[in-house]
Amino acid sequence: MRPAIAPAGPRALLRRLRDIMADPGTAQERLDTVVSIIANNMVAEVCSIYLVRAGEVLELFATEGLNRDAVHRTRLRVGEGLVGDIAARARPLSLPDAQAHPRFAYRPETGEEIYQSLMGVPILRGGRVIGVLVVQNRTARHYSDEEIEALQTVAMVLAEMVNSGELIGRDELFEAAGNATRPQYLEGRVLAEGLAQGIAVLHEPRIEISKTIAEDPEREKMRLDRALRDLRASVDRVLAGDDFVAGGEHRDIFETYRLFTRDRGWLDRLNEALESGLTAEAAVQRAQVVTRARMAEIGDPSMRERLDDLEDLANRLSQYLADEDDRAGHRLPQDAVVVARTMGPAELLDYDRDRLRAVVLEEGSPTSHVAIVARALDIPLLGNVDGLIGRVEPGDSVIVDGEHGQVFIRPGEEIRQAFVQNLAARAERRAKYAALRDLPAVTRDGVPISLNVNAGLLVDLPHLDETGADGIGLFRTELQFMGGHGFPGVDAQADLYARILDHAGDRPVVFRTFDVGGDKTLSYVGHGKEENPALGWRAIRISLDRPALLRTQVRALLRAAADRRLDLMFPMVAEVAEFEAARAILDLEIGRLREAGAAAPRDVRVGTMLEVPALAWQLPALLPRVDFVSIGSNDLRQFLFASDRSNPLLANRYDPLSPGLLSLVRAVVVACEAASVPLALCGEMAGRPLEAMALLGLGLRSISMAPSAVGPVKEMVRSLDLGSLARYLVPLLERPDHSLRGKLLSFARDHGIVI
Repeated sequence: MRPAIAPAGPRALLRRLRDIMADPGTAQERLDTVVSIIANNMVAEVCSIYLVRAGEVLELFATEGLNRDAVHRTRLRVGEGLVGDIAARARPLSLPDAQAHPRFAYRPETGEEIYQSLMGVPILRGGRVIGVLVVQNRTARHYSDEEIEALQTVAMVLAEMVNSGELIGRDELFEAAGNATRPQYLEGRVLAEGLAQGIAVLHEPRIEISKTIAEDPEREKMRLDRALRDLRASVDRVLAGDDFVAGGEHRDIFETYRLFTRDRGWLDRLNEALESGLTAEAAVQRAQVVTRARMAEIGDPSMRERLDDLEDLANRLSQYLADEDDRAGHRLPQDAVVVARTMGPAELLDYDRDRLRAVVLEEGSPTSHVAIVARALDIPLLGNVDGLIGRVEPGDSVIVDGEHGQVFIRPGEEIRQAFVQNLAARAERRAKYAALRDLPAVTRDGVPISLNVNAGLLVDLPHLDETGADGIGLFRTELQFMGGHGFPGVDAQADLYARILDHAGDRPVVFRTFDVGGDKTLSYVGHGKEENPALGWRAIRISLDRPALLRTQVRALLRAAADRRLDLMFPMVAEVAEFEAARAILDLEIGRLREAGAAAPRDVRVGTMLEVPALAWQLPALLPRVDFVSIGSNDLRQFLFASDRSNPLLANRYDPLSPGLLSLVRAVVVACEAASVPLALCGEMAGRPLEAMALLGLGLRSISMAPSAVGPVKEMVRSLDLGSLARYLVPLLERPDHSLRGKLLSFARDHGIVI
């Protein structure tokens, strides 16, 4: 029986652990002493340490309070029981009545039936779970957040001991972490398009912390202060660089990012960790653990984005704390594919773009800051690649297919050859589409089609010239609002809109007023938590509830379009009354402009997006009031089928080429033709040649798409006899089929249409 050890504060506990780790005894003896000290410090009857073995098995390695005979005998699969659940989720767990939990797994050899409450945290190394640290009490106990954080700090120290290889061999640790030498194939979401092949480089952690417990707390504070100054200076240098001088959304992101370097809550967490006795490096890592735990509990996309940026700052701060030799790990091989759980925009810019070929993330979204910057810099980026970190090691060969959302790790020769062929075919296709740039988009039977591009940033504008598109059919004005800390003023917006119109010249640009909400929340607008955000407070609903925002944008658009034509449309309109209310705000601003004698647009065309099916039933009232209509196929599809387009279980359940959706589009085409109201369509449907062919067969003559789709769609248009397609397609709309895709493919093959 070991002598009782009086409870100690965090700093004293860390000193004891440091002394134990330096003890000349065996690793097992040190571990046995550690659990005794932790149990006393946490005022717990039990402290146990489970380590991950090969085959995703957790083995009890040490315990104070459970039966000693259970050590090295008790095993749980990862995911089994409460301990296995902590390992599987890599998250802390605190339960006042553990045995009542449905995941509780009883092991009679441990004697744990007399213990009621449980608190456990994962032991993490390099982002991977290598064990679980648990304390238990006989009575129901509600463990505080401070106690959970203290146990997480102890787990960081234990990770060093486990990683030494004395308890479990390094080879088995590698295997237990889920790595294998066989090829791996994973799927994800395309956040920035492109193809790439290279060598895997792990983005985090780049710095291996060799010392967690501080010997000189004052020196550690000075080191942290110096690193924070270096971090702030580096952000200032980024903003002064050529990529950011011209402004744009990515600059707004970094302006907000600069404010985060002085975030009081983040700095307080760093200082609290220092005061507990950690080194500066360990304090930064401790702050990251707290940030990740909070992210796991937050559903608000804007708040998660803010926490992502704080984690990005922590990673960069670790770099400035590292010795020069440690920083060498940040240098890239000639062809690098950076792999990470998540990444912030500043970290992406840290990499040498001459060597960086692609980035692959376990998390990420199309509106995340890193995705926006990646698209601006033309860096292929995949996100939502589940299980990525556990399956790739530095130096692995990686192929990234940023067209189909696929990543191949350690690919075999057959996959490599296929990639080379795809790369060559892609280059050949691009050359072919480039040759079509100056040719008209006219069908074989002489029908002209207007092909336009969708845009949202200044960096998108060159695509207008590169593709030979007729204009910008959708300019998403909300993208410039996503990164800032406040709504841009009239001057800033007017400057942006004027630059867009200047670049377009005589080609039309259709501006959509800001469409935020849903998955595009703004921290400064004050979105509450919504059960169904796609159906909630967004787009025109925010504009009408916060009319000052719409007035500001309208004033900027009118000023930018002085002596030019202005085309603008309102998004997410569900009833004619909403359009009337929004147009009244526009008309009021036009009147004020003229009263002031200021330069005004020579012509203002006002339209609406048709995304909400209810509006299709109000066309007789709507069409006399609009100058044009644009169908938003993405939202129209999800609302029509009551199918969340972000839900992977429903992603392919309803085909856009179903008779139901095509019939609705056809009805809108007929109504607009009868009223002589121009009709266009923007969205994913327009960018796929087969779907675009169907839209033209229904009567659409103007479609807008991603710039990369203009070439393939133009090739399809020039090979199409539109009259024969229309005669074939319209009668099919009455069929009860799930989809008309197969029939349309057959028609295309039989008539030599290039799809």
